Amino acid sequence: MEMFQPDFMQRAFLAAVLVGITAPSVGIYLVQRRQALMGDGIGHVALTGVGLGFLFQANPIWMAVLVCVLGAIVMELVRARGNQRGDIALAMLFYGGMAGGKLLVSMSSQAGSGSLESYLWGSILTVSPGDLAVIGALAAVVVAVTAGLRRQLFAVCQDEEFARVTGLPVRVLNLLLAVMAAVTVTVAMRVVGLLLVSALMVVPVAAAQQLTRSFAATQAAAVAVGVTAALLGVGTSYQADLPSGPTIVILAILAFALFSAVAAPLARRRHRITAEHGPAVCDVALPEQDGKEPAAQAPASASGETLSSRGLAQ
Repeated sequence: MEMFQPDFMQRAFLAAVLVGITAPSVGIYLVQRRQALMGDGIGHVALTGVGLGFLFQANPIWMAVLVCVLGAIVMELVRARGNQRGDIALAMLFYGGMAGGKLLVSMSSQAGSGSLESYLWGSILTVSPGDLAVIGALAAVVVAVTAGLRRQLFAVCQDEEFARVTGLPVRVLNLLLAVMAAVTVTVAMRVVGLLLVSALMVVPVAAAQQLTRSFAATQAAAVAVGVTAALLGVGTSYQADLPSGPTIVILAILAFALFSAVAAPLARRRHRITAEHGPAVCDVALPEQDGKEPAAQAPASASGETLSSRGLAQ
């Protein structure tokens, strides 16, 4: 219990809980739309924001938020256009963000190599009360958006064309998701670091997918894995004098390996039940417009979503 006595450890555990909730809450949508590495790219861009914060003697977290949001919007616009040069443009954005960040940090008189390392790999034990307040505020925004617009974001990530037919503002929702991913990167960078933040957004979701079949269950399980890995990682890093970010990510990967081992017999059991009773199918028709027949139908997921969770079920 001595580990919970110092103020810096209390702040570290609170920050770990916030990041453990926030990262999978956004990551599940990125996995669903096959953009698992988007967080890694935003993390590269965030380094420029950190460098600007050091250069202008401002809070690096807020500067990283600003730069990440702008970078995420550019990334989403490039993705939406879908041209062949999109990959090249994104690569330039990512590598330019890292190079620019390093140059800006080098130009600053306040930041040394140790300060930069704390943002690259995480340094949760050095989270200040001001950092914790910023992390808490940003995490609250991310959780409110991802939970409040769960059905709309799920629909867009599952099938953009179907979502557009139903009248959802697809472009706005895509941009909003990109912005939330950018905010999540800045929330998590003091905990796991910019180079590993994508892992905490993706690995808990991948682990939860091994045991769950519906979107709601996967989201809840992913958050549970994220929080558990973050808390155990902070405790382990304190006791064993290890860096917090890599420790948290390794524990999340171990959870994925454990869940994968348990999933095999469960999958065989589900297959046997399906063979005996047959799959349950439920169709949800689109609402009628101007007295016309519904234009299309989409399968409903087990969690009550308007679309199928087939991507998460794989």
